[in-house]
Amino acid sequence: MALLCAPLLLLLATVALASPANAASPHFKHGGEPVCNVTLSSDGTTATTTCTATLAGLGGEDLLITTTVSGSAVYECQNRGGNTAPGQNKVLVGPATAPTFISGDEIKNGNLTFTTDPAVLTAPATVTGAEAGCPGANWTGVNPTLTVTDIELVIEQPVGTVIFTCTASDPDGLSGTVPLTC
Repeated sequence: MALLCAPLLLLLATVALASPANAASPHFKHGGEPVCNVTLSSDGTTATTTCTATLAGLGGEDLLITTTVSGSAVYECQNRGGNTAPGQNKVLVGPATAPTFISGDEIKNGNLTFTTDPAVLTAPATVTGAEAGCPGANWTGVNPTLTVTDIELVIEQPVGTVIFTCTASDPDGLSGTVPLTC
């Protein structure tokens, strides 16, 4: 009987010691769900996106948070004489990706409030007339107006293990404060 109990005790001790390492149960704190701020430049050609959230139940490993932003731009068509007319096509822009690395040392009692490094999406200053939907080959797409349409936030802990993928998408555009769905 004593010989049967010894392996059982050893197994229970191993499980008890292993449990704290597996105790991580990541979740967003109430009111700490991810939101992103999308700010367009005054000329409408660049959008800067940063995201914030508050996590709880984290383990002590490092985190990698990757923000990816995509969008489209509408251009004016300019001919060789400098005259402009509205373009017809939305030109895809991006994606722009910004990684944010957070050391496990910054996590306190399993809690972390973070703000990501900015993901900067910039429309090219010019595109071909065909891309912009201009009336002829001698036209060029100029004066872009950028619209952010998609945001993706991927959180990994440890690095390489995805614990959350959060997104927002609107073909008509995302701006200001944008809540994400995880």
